[in-house]
Amino acid sequence: MSQIDRTPTASQELLILSVSAGNGHVRAAQALAAAAGALQPACQATHVDAMAHVAAGFRKVYTDWYIQLVNRAPELWSYLHQKTDETPHSATSQRLRRAIERVSAGDLLREVRKVRPRAIVCTHFLPAELLMREQQKGRLDAPIWLQVTDYDLHNMWLVPGMAGYLAATEEVAFRMRARGLPADRVHVTGIPVMPGFSQPQAPELAREPNVTRLGLGLDPARRVILMASGGAGVGDLPSMVEQVLALQGPGCDFQVIAVAGRNEAAHTALQALAQRMPGRLVAIGFTQEMERLMAAADLVVTKPGGLTISECLALGRPMLLVSPIPGQEEHNAGFLLEEGAAWLAYDAIGLGYKVARLMAMPEKLAQMAAASRALGKPHAARRVLEQVLGR
Repeated sequence: MSQIDRTPTASQELLILSVSAGNGHVRAAQALAAAAGALQPACQATHVDAMAHVAAGFRKVYTDWYIQLVNRAPELWSYLHQKTDETPHSATSQRLRRAIERVSAGDLLREVRKVRPRAIVCTHFLPAELLMREQQKGRLDAPIWLQVTDYDLHNMWLVPGMAGYLAATEEVAFRMRARGLPADRVHVTGIPVMPGFSQPQAPELAREPNVTRLGLGLDPARRVILMASGGAGVGDLPSMVEQVLALQGPGCDFQVIAVAGRNEAAHTALQALAQRMPGRLVAIGFTQEMERLMAAADLVVTKPGGLTISECLALGRPMLLVSPIPGQEEHNAGFLLEEGAAWLAYDAIGLGYKVARLMAMPEKLAQMAAASRALGKPHAARRVLEQVLGR
């Protein structure tokens, strides 16, 4: 089923294309669509998940295979990530890959023609590659912009012929220019986050940590850790939470908000754990209010996905990173560690040690929060739209 934030009609001002391989690309597109409606005057925008308009077999391989590969064979994914980064866009293997994608994506191209946008933003390289050929063949005249959604640059994002390339940081922009993209088409905007993450200084949110903690039944006087991820390197989320709550020592009288997302088994296990540890744990499933939960946290334990860490940075939250996917998430983690906004737990033992150490060092948490806040680009979505629409 197509993920469309607005009903397509003729002559839409903006088309936003994402790919549901992981959640980050979709969330960036949703952020842009939300920001478009808030512009003055408002911009009419359509968000389409490209995977809803490709052949079923291709969709299964492109999305399910990716998730299974990074979870079950991270070493193989690391190898493929490196090899494809070294393969030129013009290589035979890359041309063959794009030919297969075109055969599978006829419905997507028809959807784009139906919308007839004035401009297009892609939050994944796949639709950008497909539309590049359409543009070269004279079948599409709308300018195409490509939003990179990580804090590093992989070769697959180097799609030639785009109207512009939108980077998270100055270093990513530097890498774009160094790898041959036209300097005048490279722009540093940040990675788009939903409007809720762009209002951390609003007066009504000044009491947000205490308001949210009270609403969740937590003690506003005790520190809170938000845990929102698990992986093979550290363990599943319920076991991570149980390990952290068992810590003893200075500062370890903290509370945990654990977000299981759509993982119903994990949510059930966390609910059972919360019953055994009243006043220490709040178990949450899928939520549309992650900004409120982050605002209530003193520390966020998470995988270093590009969108998740952008949200943390927008709210100035320190991070403890776990289970980075080889390649892009490792590079995201390196960026945060270098800038002082995060620590990294390599394994389950390191997770417990570093949580205990950070909870015993409030001054260190404050330093990391300040570094995070300095890196944050809470208004990135608006900056992207202003660049694309020329407003």
